[in-house]
Amino acid sequence: MSDLKEIISIESWEQHISSLPPSTLLIVSFHTPWAAPCAQMETVLKTLASEYPVTEPPTTSWVKINAEDLTDISEAYNVTAVPFLVLIRNGEVLETVSGSSAVKVRNAIERHANKAGTAATTNNGPAAGVTNNEGEVATDEDPDKKKQELFRRLGDLVKAAPVMLFMKGTPSEPKCGFSRQMVGILRDNAVKYGFFNILADDEVRQGLKEYADWPTYPQLWVDGELVGGLDILKEELESNADFLKPYSVKANGDASAATS
Repeated sequence: MSDLKEIISIESWEQHISSLPPSTLLIVSFHTPWAAPCAQMETVLKTLASEYPVTEPPTTSWVKINAEDLTDISEAYNVTAVPFLVLIRNGEVLETVSGSSAVKVRNAIERHANKAGTAATTNNGPAAGVTNNEGEVATDEDPDKKKQELFRRLGDLVKAAPVMLFMKGTPSEPKCGFSRQMVGILRDNAVKYGFFNILADDEVRQGLKEYADWPTYPQLWVDGELVGGLDILKEELESNADFLKPYSVKANGDASAATS
């Protein structure tokens, strides 16, 4: 499966693009480490990349660039805000996507990957995703297979970090009181966690309810297993004050920020 590669210098960027054949779709994610939506977008892109097998020659190439560190590259692609996605083939910019909409990012990638004559694939065969004349994603798959593909994606998302929070909004801008309280508890316990803004992807928002058999948000997942919502987390901490301790940056001697 493909993965997201960090480009750390202009030299490595130039070397990377010169090594790609003209047919390869280059997916470039501009980010900054301090912007919370960028962490969410990285989770999305890693999950999407895992659906594309490594081929020879490569059909896709996935890279990320710190927009503040490599300003020359950022300016070359008119990056004024992050996250910002640029899709390139044979040196030509095909499309850009600004913001953290997972739906827009996924649709854009699938649209241009398919134009190369290659559908996104998983280990179990072709994934849903061809486009119609309006650029909307269509599918010839039956509902059961489409659901299987979604559940595979959700299975990857809930394991994207040891502690994953599916919430309304972002840690810096929660969109509901329950999500705000959950973020507060994780911060109070110095937990390093990944998060996903379910308001940015309705497919995940609806699908995770069925996948988890849990109808509300926020949802907290630990080591790929559902803990539950805010009330359940409070109950766990009341019965075991050290419930979150294994995931605390203090317990692990990590001086980094508590959110990832």
